[in-house]
Amino acid sequence: MAAGGVSILEYFIEDEGYKCGYCKGASSSYSNGMWAHTMTVQDYQDLIDRGWRRSGMYVYKPAMNRTCCPQYAIRCHILDFKLAKSSKKVLKKMTRFLSKGDGAKGIVEPMESFNEDIGIGHVPSPCTSEVNRELEKPLKIVSLEEVPTSTEVHEKPQTDPAGDNRDPGQKHTSAEANATTESLNSNPKPGRGPDPDKPPCRKAKDLRRERKLKKLLQKQQQIGMADVSQHQEATCETPKALLLQHRDPQGNQPKSLEELTSESLSPDAVHQLEYTRFLCQSPLQAENPPDGPDLGYGSFHQQYWLDGKIIAVGVIDILPRAVSSVYLYYDPDYAFLSLGVYSAVREIAFTTELQKIVPDICCYYMGFYIHSCPKMKYKGQYYPSELLCPETYNWVPIEKCRAKLDQSEYSRLHENPNSEDENRLQNLNKVLILYRNTMMPYNIYRRRQKRANDEAVVQQYANLVGQTCAERMVLYRN
Repeated sequence: MAAGGVSILEYFIEDEGYKCGYCKGASSSYSNGMWAHTMTVQDYQDLIDRGWRRSGMYVYKPAMNRTCCPQYAIRCHILDFKLAKSSKKVLKKMTRFLSKGDGAKGIVEPMESFNEDIGIGHVPSPCTSEVNRELEKPLKIVSLEEVPTSTEVHEKPQTDPAGDNRDPGQKHTSAEANATTESLNSNPKPGRGPDPDKPPCRKAKDLRRERKLKKLLQKQQQIGMADVSQHQEATCETPKALLLQHRDPQGNQPKSLEELTSESLSPDAVHQLEYTRFLCQSPLQAENPPDGPDLGYGSFHQQYWLDGKIIAVGVIDILPRAVSSVYLYYDPDYAFLSLGVYSAVREIAFTTELQKIVPDICCYYMGFYIHSCPKMKYKGQYYPSELLCPETYNWVPIEKCRAKLDQSEYSRLHENPNSEDENRLQNLNKVLILYRNTMMPYNIYRRRQKRANDEAVVQQYANLVGQTCAERMVLYRN
């Protein structure tokens, strides 16, 4: 696939480790980072196959042999995907809620991009139930500009995404749905539940994550690109909406994502700035080749609507060979629906639909897997999954990795001891450099900048991204 542009990055090394958010000790995590001013989807595809991930415009790779909790890239093959029992329960719970308004039952999942209690220990089983077959149906995706009007929403036959084809006479009215919501949000009985007069408690991991994000944003603000006068302002492409709506006789017009997120916020609000940088900005350039998916390649928002309001938003990247899940955030009032698990299964179903159009799209990337951390280990229950070997950058079935990771948190996963990184750096002179608004190979840059003492940094960057990306992406040097 032809690239739609040029990737321009700044590379820097995080010399000081930050406190790990996955273990209870005082250990530190280390990672290498790049600020991506712009990036092609093909380059990012190749980078995540070498263990890189993006957070907004920031692209990072854990230093696996230094960090206390090694983070292995994990992906799931969607062609052979089998649904675990716990995921089936979540789908059935969603179906009951949409069709009958059944309330919360069981454990409320924490605020995570994926559900933490995925059901570790459950053996995956083939998708045979009616709910699972419904996942093969196309997703209802429309852009914000194409949100149905009140008349269209009222008249269009309703089929909810979880596979509940309801009879119109059995559908709940908006008043009934509101009554259900009010019953869920009612004040606790005396002597039970949290004190309504006290502020809600926040988990320590959420506070650590917030501090880490602020530290990262402060570092990003200090990174300048003085000689690059023009660079693309990257934002997520037109967000897509996944409608999960009850029949609404009143036909309330749903607000757009921009209206909901900017409501009652000043333009310079710090939290709004962090939200935009973390969840909206993306370096990926939109590409729409004729042989690609209808939506094209790039970064997208998938919105989950219920009764005229957004209850969850999933951030995803559609790449040449995969769909990469970036993050999920949702209304905590609906945490009882296990939206982390539900969105993951829906995104796998969405990837399956894309694969029918673009056969090369056959994987679903779930971020990082930490074998020693139950909050991240659950991802291995999505079958079949593979982990990325940190030394050879080959994908290895997770079943072959568990025994090694039980013995050592950091391990070479590839079974062949003689295997090497096939895309390792072989010629530093071919690394592309952007210097004084001119793109040139490293050997020319070194002759022009005779006092340059950054060969070690450039070499480390090229080793981490691989020879192919080093010759195709552009490293900015000042």
